[in-house]
Amino acid sequence: MKGNAQRGNEIAFGSFGIKALQSKWITSRQLEAARVAVTRYMQRQGQIWIRIFPDKPITKKPAEVRMGKGKGSPEGFVAPVTPGRIIIECEGVPYDVAKEALRLAAQKLPVTTKFVVRRDYVEPAKVK
Repeated sequence: MKGNAQRGNEIAFGSFGIKALQSKWITSRQLEAARVAVTRYMQRQGQIWIRIFPDKPITKKPAEVRMGKGKGSPEGFVAPVTPGRIIIECEGVPYDVAKEALRLAAQKLPVTTKFVVRRDYVEPAKVK
């Protein structure tokens, strides 16, 4: 996949997010593993948005099958991701919690990512 993301490349819903720096296919299993990692670390506080959806079917032929004889059967679904695409966003948790939660999610994904913060984000004043 050539080029950078034309859409979905800015934070739209939350205050924090992870942005892809590579082109890759992300499978539905990888996306679910990342979602579980984020929700576990955030202890179901705040809110998360998954900005990509695996809607591209991938086919595969069975092992030890000769060439020809048509296309293989659908094996699973992937989401094609290009550099600059926001993958996951979150809101409603402190900066350090969001950073660690999204770091854990990034480890589950096959792309290198970057933690990004919304431009107009200001850290809420700590109450003593």
